[in-house]
Amino acid sequence: MEWSNSTVIGPYDAEAIQRLKDEVDGGMYVSGSGTLVRAMLADGLVDELHLFVFPLAVGSGPRLFADGASPRKLELLASEAYSSGAVRLSYHPLSA
Repeated sequence: MEWSNSTVIGPYDAEAIQRLKDEVDGGMYVSGSGTLVRAMLADGLVDELHLFVFPLAVGSGPRLFADGASPRKLELLASEAYSSGAVRLSYHPLSA
C-alpha cells in the first residue's frame, strides 16, 4: 500500500524521527498511538501535544502517562470546549 506524503521508517528510531522532522516542511502529526507518543515525549521529539478529554469516567484502560513514569512539565497553549462536553487541550512540553 502506498500513501501520499508518507514516509515509513520502520521500528521506532528516535534519530530517524528527528531527521524526518528536520526535513519536513509544515510539521508532523501523530494520532492515536499512546505508545509512540510516550516514546517521542521521552526522547524530546514532541513540539506540541493535543489532548482530547471526553466526559466519561472509566475505572480501567490504557493511560497516556503510566504509573511510575517520570513527571512531565507542560505549558498550556490553548483550550477549546465543545458542545458534547469534550475539551481539547494543547500543550507545549517544557524542558525537565
